[in-house]
Amino acid sequence: MDRSTDLRLPLVDVAWPGRSLRRNAIIVVTGSLLVALSAQIEIPLQPVPITGQTFGVLLVGALLGSGRGGLSMLMYLSLGAMGLPMFAGGSSGVARLIGPTGGYLVGFVAAAYVVGWLAERGWDRRIGTTALAMLLGTLVIYVPGVAWLSVFVGWAEVLGVGVKPFILGDLLKVGLAALVLPWGWIVLGSDNPSDGTVE
Repeated sequence: MDRSTDLRLPLVDVAWPGRSLRRNAIIVVTGSLLVALSAQIEIPLQPVPITGQTFGVLLVGALLGSGRGGLSMLMYLSLGAMGLPMFAGGSSGVARLIGPTGGYLVGFVAAAYVVGWLAERGWDRRIGTTALAMLLGTLVIYVPGVAWLSVFVGWAEVLGVGVKPFILGDLLKVGLAALVLPWGWIVLGSDNPSDGTVE
């Protein structure tokens, strides 16, 4: 398939080259499981707990790229809806998708796609652009999350319960990702933005 020459391979394709369907399936499943593991890092708050989920989502998007990142999050939501303990605190079920935190969960798909799309354009290779990509991804999670949460708590309360408690943690996650991803490229010897270009 012909792709524009301004597109670059995501980190996973440089670390593990190949194009087989089996390999891509393993990558997508692994991404969903990584987010499930990160969801178990939880500080219980009501109605929205603080978890490591968003860090996992943004990292998976950057590592896998837009298509596989988005698919990985769709798998994550599907497995959780079917009853596997994928969500925060080992929870599961369709009720989580339609409950107060459902908007954030749905936002994971779009956020992974957006961050992956930016990574395919080299944004994950420098600290500054990585941080900006992660901030944009975080905003993509917040938009449907806050909008849906407002149905349960009202617009007057939504910022206090759905945004403010998470700002510091999300900034720390952005900073960590901004250090981890460019370092990954350096370790692979592909820190130059022109490396990995798809011809």
